[in-house]
Amino acid sequence: MEAAARRRHPGAAGGPGAQPGASFLQARHSSVKADEAAGTAPFHLDLWFYFTLQNWVLDFGRPIAMLVFPLEWFPLNKPSVGDYFHMAYNIITPFLLLQLIERCPRTLPRSLIYVSIITFIMGASIHLVGDSVNHRLIFSGYQNHLSVRENPIIKNLKPETLIDSFELLYYYDEYLGHSMWYIPFFLILFMYFSGCFTPTKAESSMPGAALLLVVPSGLYYWYLVTEGQIFILFIFTSFAMLALVLHQKKRLFLDSNGLFLFYSFALTLLLVALWVAWLWNDPVLRKKYPGVIYVPEPWAFYTLHVSSQH
Repeated sequence: MEAAARRRHPGAAGGPGAQPGASFLQARHSSVKADEAAGTAPFHLDLWFYFTLQNWVLDFGRPIAMLVFPLEWFPLNKPSVGDYFHMAYNIITPFLLLQLIERCPRTLPRSLIYVSIITFIMGASIHLVGDSVNHRLIFSGYQNHLSVRENPIIKNLKPETLIDSFELLYYYDEYLGHSMWYIPFFLILFMYFSGCFTPTKAESSMPGAALLLVVPSGLYYWYLVTEGQIFILFIFTSFAMLALVLHQKKRLFLDSNGLFLFYSFALTLLLVALWVAWLWNDPVLRKKYPGVIYVPEPWAFYTLHVSSQH
């Protein structure tokens, strides 16, 4: 009877008749469980470095490249160099986010991750089109510190319904595109952050390389929050992270990756506060950004106080 049972289950217990990939899958599954049990992960220097670098080059550097490269190389009726930067960003960033999620010590809901990544790509792609046209209009005299209807090159358009089309384009760029881009982006970062806890206090520290990356990372998020006009989303995410840390503080501690994100966001909050305080009494920017939450965009400041002086 026992011999017959063994013949019916040749792959049991990794015996000589086991499937070729069974032992590998079992070992991989065991290693994942062991990592989750350990509750921590080493600092992902490679991913955070690539993530920060591509953010600075492909996102922050995108409009700068459009101003630096000769207009003859990229005519106004063709994609600009910044558009190609944006296309690369739309491909590389989701890939890095997925890599980051795979290294999270805690298993995260796959369906939510996939939907967030898909929405992120859709939003970033919508923004690509709207932002491309917006930055091309700058060469024609469009002023970012003014609303669409107040811009000299647009307010006299005939028929007036053309102005509605430009306002629709602005809505896709600044509202719909930003929402579908940034909400899943910060949701993914928060879900990853929720898995960055360790039961050992000795592992709650950052290596020197992580400390060096905090400054460029926090500075980039300052640009993202101000230029993207997503202060409410950012502050909500920051408070959610702080609440999670306070909830876990009696038994769990942030690991090096969690500390890196937490300190980057803290630096960003400080920089945004300094930025708002500096431009608090600017009458022109105050007119464009009315209401309780006043966070001027860096490019609006540039067109008002820098480019207009040349």
